Amino acid sequence: MTQDEEIREHLLSTNFEFRRLVDEHHSYEAKLQSLVGQSQVTPEQQLEQVNLKKRKLNLKDQMSQMILDYRHQHAEASQT
Repeated sequence: MTQDEEIREHLLSTNFEFRRLVDEHHSYEAKLQSLVGQSQVTPEQQLEQVNLKKRKLNLKDQMSQMILDYRHQHAEASQT
């Protein structure tokens, strides 16, 4: 398990906001998969796919930033 994976697991078990972001990301993924699985996609559904992808990416960026912040906080703590 990489350091980021360990931090992610720690944040999942200890940080409500991180857990909320992960749950929301999974929700968007499920919605996106249901749209992608359709044989006929309307222009509205195509727009929804694009919006879901953007929301997922935004959430992933937020989670990555939280992991990075955690890593920096603990690196500083171990140096002092």
